Amino acid sequence: GREGKFLTSRMIRDRLFKELDRNVALRVEETDSADKYAVSGRGQLHLTVLIETMRREGFELEVGPPVVIYRTNEETGKVEEPFEMVEVRVPEEYSGSVIDLFNTRSGELQDMGLDDGGESMSVIKYLIPTRGMLGLRSSLLTATRGTAIIDAVFDSYREKIPGDIQSRDKGSLLAFEDGTITSFGLENAQDRGKLFVKAGDETYKNMIVGIHQRPGDLAVNVCKTKQLTNMRSATKGITVGITAPIDMSLDACVEYIATDEILEVTPTKFRMAKNPDMLGKKGKK
Repeated sequence: GREGKFLTSRMIRDRLFKELDRNVALRVEETDSADKYAVSGRGQLHLTVLIETMRREGFELEVGPPVVIYRTNEETGKVEEPFEMVEVRVPEEYSGSVIDLFNTRSGELQDMGLDDGGESMSVIKYLIPTRGMLGLRSSLLTATRGTAIIDAVFDSYREKIPGDIQSRDKGSLLAFEDGTITSFGLENAQDRGKLFVKAGDETYKNMIVGIHQRPGDLAVNVCKTKQLTNMRSATKGITVGITAPIDMSLDACVEYIATDEILEVTPTKFRMAKNPDMLGKKGKK
């Protein structure tokens, strides 16, 4: 509530319903909670454009991870989910990495071959649930070093695949306490994974400050300060460089967050954190 002008749920509600007048593909529904709204649109890009517009207007809001819209087949009574046909053009040496990524997300290989052009490019076609496509683009570009050309188009609604689809294989680094991030704290934290924050940033407990190098979340004390004494330290001459943080865009943040995480959007910053409503439930299971 420090950076934006429009903070209350009433203001956010009025702005969302005002958007419906000109954004015909958008749907806004009220939920059981008075300060939560279910916003549906034509895919992730459509919704992130709305979030970015509201952010620039001075709104502060929290966003949950994107979910697909299920429907029930009237004839069979079974729950169905949307599937997409995805075509990826990629250099041959990266085709194995691409196939691995699709297989872990319940993709079904439809066709594979070489491009007719002169360059040695593989063309891979997959039928994959839209659930599996959430966050896949950034993973594909990372695995292929930015060389993949991805085309995706809606195919049809099919019977829902049981169980969850693995979206990411690494956990998050969480802030241990409220405070200001110090370079001394970052020195110790950067050995645990890649960081999103830099020294001088404000943080709060359970805010996501980086990507853990292993599965599962880890709390790190990035606000730790060096003990000042008049004793000479044995490690005084050793200086450790701090790695530059990953600059996360709005799209990257929306793709990154898991089901128990939220994205806090303010006019100046994007912050990710564990969803406080789900922390207690997860511990009880």
